[in-house]
Amino acid sequence: MLKLGLQLFTLRNELALDFAGTLRKVAALGYQGVEFYQYYEHSVGEVKALLDETGLVPIAVHRPYDVLLHDIEAELTYNLELGIRNIVVPYIKKEQRKWPEVVDGLRLIGERVRDRGAVLSYHNHDFEFNTESDGRTAFETIFTGVTEDLLQIELDTYWVHRAGVEPAKLIKQYAGRIPIIHLKDMIVHEDRTAETVELGKGEIDLAAVLEEADAAGVKWAVVEQDVCNRPPFESIEDSMKWLKTYEYK
Repeated sequence: MLKLGLQLFTLRNELALDFAGTLRKVAALGYQGVEFYQYYEHSVGEVKALLDETGLVPIAVHRPYDVLLHDIEAELTYNLELGIRNIVVPYIKKEQRKWPEVVDGLRLIGERVRDRGAVLSYHNHDFEFNTESDGRTAFETIFTGVTEDLLQIELDTYWVHRAGVEPAKLIKQYAGRIPIIHLKDMIVHEDRTAETVELGKGEIDLAAVLEEADAAGVKWAVVEQDVCNRPPFESIEDSMKWLKTYEYK
């Protein structure tokens, strides 16, 4: 059974106002772990004390690609001390999308991360499936160009679905290489714009995703809602209720 976490970007405004109180509320809602993206100038000791207090597992951290390229040792030192072993590249800026160069950069970062006893992953959006490089999608270029021991996949269900690919099928295809999924739901409006919604309120077949993820050896299902049209704590509570109902069924 997958463990359930939360990507804290969902609560970015709440964290800025009350970092400690936000983590306590996340734990109280039943989430087992959290994925960071920044620490709001808190020391390792301060963050670790909160994690110890709440029982939340530090699953992973999202850090910018260029930061990891140029300051990888400092990034690793902080996060390893915190207990994080999954370092995730969350995004490649448009001006950086020269895919052979990205492959070289990810390989270099991956080697440094591996040498320190951690794991590097890449988090997809939709553009990796729509952009071709040498007749392949950028997604294929990345994950054939960088070996599995240097780069794992953090698969985002929302963006995979948005790209017109079935998330469950992709999870099956890359079974054993996906330690974490971002579990997100989507609605598409009449004007074809899309938005993230609470789990179970959109069009993605999340039950199929979770079933395939469990079979593929995924360890963590991490809830993320990029934009909440309600108070974010209400949104993540509803998503947790859906997860508990799914687990019961």
